[in-house]
Amino acid sequence: MSARIDHGTTSGTFDLDGGSWEVDNNVWVLGDDTECVVIDAPHDAAAIAEVVAGRTVRAILLTHGHSDHVDAAFDLKESVDAPLHLHPDEAPVWELTHPDRRWDEDLSDGQVIEVAGVSLHVLHTPGHAPGACCFHVPELGVVFSGDTLFQGGPGATGRSFSDFDTIVASITDRLLTLPEETVVHTGHGDSTSIGAEKPHRQEWLDNGS
Repeated sequence: MSARIDHGTTSGTFDLDGGSWEVDNNVWVLGDDTECVVIDAPHDAAAIAEVVAGRTVRAILLTHGHSDHVDAAFDLKESVDAPLHLHPDEAPVWELTHPDRRWDEDLSDGQVIEVAGVSLHVLHTPGHAPGACCFHVPELGVVFSGDTLFQGGPGATGRSFSDFDTIVASITDRLLTLPEETVVHTGHGDSTSIGAEKPHRQEWLDNGS
């Protein structure tokens, strides 16, 4: 059975540094008719479970630890009976939302996760958050970028645990080196491609954001 990508959205709040913002998050589920992985756990475990549609979930892969990406993590874990995976550098961000509970498995740069006959390659891409990761699936020509790269440029770096120079370096070294036809499925908003974003790198540097 060929692997496919299913998509949904959830709505809730992003809370950090004393502020709270209403946000819509993308839900990405990669798999076939029998098994899958879920990328991020935003806001509404029941809505995410609807996208899973009864399949065996091999892992819940967290791109980073901001509240809007992990606030439904434990509800989702219980609902679909799957382990939570997060990069250990993300601990200080994760603890803002889940101070008394830990994820199950560490992600590491270069790790390969197999599901439905395809491979997700873990790319550690700090900047938006210290443990931020993207997941590249060469067989499908896609990368799941979380909040590292969006249509229009890098993710925000104006809050705690973020750094603009670091995110630009991550995007330059880890994402812009992927084939230009690679589709970028983002944590919020519309998808884009490496080829669409690559020409604008100097503009990001000039603007400083």
